[in-house]
Amino acid sequence: MNEITANNKRIAKNTLLLYIRMLLTIIVGLYTSRVVLNTLGVNDYGIYNVVGGIVAMLAFLNSAMAAASQRFISFELGTQNYKNLKKVFSTSVTIHIAIAGIIFIIAETVGLWFINTHMNIAPERMTATNWVYQCSILTFMIAIISVPYNACIVAHEHMKAFAYISIVEAVLKLIIVYLLLILSTDKLITYAILILAISLIIRVIYGIYCKRNFEECTYQFSFDKKLFNEMFAFAGWSIIGNLGFSLKDQGANIVLNIFCGTAINAARGIALQVNGIISSFSGNFTMALNPQITKQYAAGNIQESMQLVYTGCRYSFYLLSIISIPFMVNLDYLLSLWLGVVPPYTTEFLFLAIVAALINSMSSPLVTAMQATGRIQAFQITICVIMLCEIPLAFITLKLGYTPYMAMIPTIIVVTIGLFARFILLKRLIKSYSIRYFTLCIVIKNILISTGCIVLAFIIHRYFTNNNFISFILSSFTAFLITIGGIYIFGISPREKVFINGKIRRFFKVDNKRLKVL
Repeated sequence: MNEITANNKRIAKNTLLLYIRMLLTIIVGLYTSRVVLNTLGVNDYGIYNVVGGIVAMLAFLNSAMAAASQRFISFELGTQNYKNLKKVFSTSVTIHIAIAGIIFIIAETVGLWFINTHMNIAPERMTATNWVYQCSILTFMIAIISVPYNACIVAHEHMKAFAYISIVEAVLKLIIVYLLLILSTDKLITYAILILAISLIIRVIYGIYCKRNFEECTYQFSFDKKLFNEMFAFAGWSIIGNLGFSLKDQGANIVLNIFCGTAINAARGIALQVNGIISSFSGNFTMALNPQITKQYAAGNIQESMQLVYTGCRYSFYLLSIISIPFMVNLDYLLSLWLGVVPPYTTEFLFLAIVAALINSMSSPLVTAMQATGRIQAFQITICVIMLCEIPLAFITLKLGYTPYMAMIPTIIVVTIGLFARFILLKRLIKSYSIRYFTLCIVIKNILISTGCIVLAFIIHRYFTNNNFISFILSSFTAFLITIGGIYIFGISPREKVFINGKIRRFFKVDNKRLKVL
């Protein structure tokens, strides 16, 4: 019991640190995005989004190895096999260096050919486009080599490192904004180079931190054939699953570019960027939770691991709802306040992207639980096939003449199917999981609660007729209270209510004592 309490406290502390990081990222991200959009212009911003997306299509390799590194490092920490932990880290670094080389070859051949022959980009911007592409390749290669180090930070649950280093990254991004405004060179090329420079600096900082804090983070080339094959087999199957996600997102981006041009890419890019910032609200919770899911499974505590998965599915959705619903009712005002000039269809893209993110937020704990078992072949193949269905569905949607934002409907469909597919596959491996409980008490219950909160928030929002900052604050706060109330009344168990009530009483009791002292 004491160990469970300690783990829960660690999860709560790490989540808080990650939220501090998130708030800083949101503030800086929203400000810098507006300045970058206004400085580059809609078309150049769209070029950066779609060209960077070509390189990001290769991210499935990186994501696969990130999952493998985190799983194996967390597993060894759970079994407390520190000798093997050093082997896992060094093997992971070796594999990532090899993957970086593979990425470079693919990007400089097939990717470069596609950029220069098939993209819908104005001829006079092709030189800048190629600069962006080359910088994106190098930025991505740096990210690949960083994965084992970041995986160690997550596995050791040193989330404070992310919070502190994010401060440095935020300051560097503000410097980029300033340089863009004062430099007279091509803004798009300058932006790409500066983003590359930030990636390199942050990579060095993470490397230094890991080397000083984790004994295993001293790279020594060694080739353990059994471990290499085990990790590479795990990563190989992860590559298949992550290929689906990568092609799903970037393939849809390319389809939009072919049918609609770079201005629509800018709208979708802004929508996905904002959605990514919002989604990090629940993503921070799962990042803090995931190592415990793997460690409990590795220690043989199946029931504890299962309860963490159920809790993660519920609270990831709740945390995202708390921030996204107030946002959803004020999208038009917020985007105009933030961007000034809003690219067409940005509001619609963002609304549908948030809906997809809410559904997908319940998936992360399931993926971690599946990866903890190490048996991911059927899982990854199934998810890859499901995710890839978005591309033909988006193509058909646009081919039939529907408005561009309707291409997000296939996204919602595939993430919903993918959610249930993950749980069914997990149930096959660990019989303790209940499909009935997951469907009725988590998924359907979550959707009903959020739908009710959204409808009620929009109804009340109609009474705030003045489109000004005061109306925005009042309607957002009202939507926030509605969401909190809906989750508290319908979403949490009586035992959880007792725990929350106790925390609230303790807080006010301490506060009253302070007032008496004063």
